[in-house]
Amino acid sequence: MAEISLRGVTKKFGDNEVIHSTDATIADGEFVVIVGPSGCGKSTVLRMIAGLETATTGEIRIGGKRVNEVEPKDRNIAMVFQNYALYPHMTVYENMSYGLRIRRIAPEDIRRRVEHAAGILELAPYLKRKPRELSGGQRQRVAMGRAIVREPAAFLFDEPLSNLDAKLRVQMRLEIQKLHRELRTTSVYVTHDQVEAMTLADRMFVINAGTIEQAGAPIQVYDDPATQFVAGFIGSPAMNFLAGKREGDLVDVGAGVKLPLPEGLRASAPQSLTVGIRPEHLALGKPAGTEFRLKVETIEALGADSLVHALFGGTALVARIDGHVTPAAGEVLSFSVQPRQLYFFDAASGKRLRAPA
Repeated sequence: MAEISLRGVTKKFGDNEVIHSTDATIADGEFVVIVGPSGCGKSTVLRMIAGLETATTGEIRIGGKRVNEVEPKDRNIAMVFQNYALYPHMTVYENMSYGLRIRRIAPEDIRRRVEHAAGILELAPYLKRKPRELSGGQRQRVAMGRAIVREPAAFLFDEPLSNLDAKLRVQMRLEIQKLHRELRTTSVYVTHDQVEAMTLADRMFVINAGTIEQAGAPIQVYDDPATQFVAGFIGSPAMNFLAGKREGDLVDVGAGVKLPLPEGLRASAPQSLTVGIRPEHLALGKPAGTEFRLKVETIEALGADSLVHALFGGTALVARIDGHVTPAAGEVLSFSVQPRQLYFFDAASGKRLRAPA
């Protein structure tokens, strides 16, 4: 196992800087998920750690050793990709052992490593099968087994579950969690799926346009987002946002609704703000709090709960309600939200507004 650190790392393609100066440390044995939308640069960061891309500036260290000039094969890392990349003419055993055989590892050591990995991944009954005889989830486990047998200092996962159906993705998330608990190997996992990030990570790095906007434990990032981008990206369904104008100690969000500005923000909040409300914080009915009147457009019935897609003035909002409540399209419902459940952002910069410590 090994600590991974990036210091002042940038990446340019021509004149286009796709990764801005990045400092990050991934502790020995930690599972970090880099999450963000397509094209934000998350896979580029992973590929620089692996040595498949060269950092334009800055320093990358694995296990305390500078690796900028070290070839990928000599960095003691193992990668698992979205594409399984298995040899179709080889058995599971041969696929898992191939990298060890070309490195001339002793046959008895190869057998020990493959059988150990197969036991962890529940692949022992399939070692004599070809990839075409396996399910998608089993093939992905073989790809992970091929990485495990190398006994690397770190695992790098590049969207490994993207090709699987929804049920298999859930199953494989559990497999990866179990694998990390057993091996405790430093792991960096890239995904655009914030559910994967929330369920897998010890810590997550939320990246946007080549910049890490926030790093922290999943629940910390969810409860205490640093920017409007992070608040909107982490959480399913996404946070609702309303454009607001400050009126003294209140924020006018339209349709006759004015929200109280927290006392700690009154001295510094700008005139133009964005107010964030999570769908689960919009409570149906009129308990204590600010009332919103929403016109129902559609309902997504999910079983235990339902998502109400509604209009507040001209703004679309989503509320999560009990699945046994069945409002009709066109119906106007009352919702309320507690002041402590509101998030305030600077409309110009997108940064979260916080009271002074």
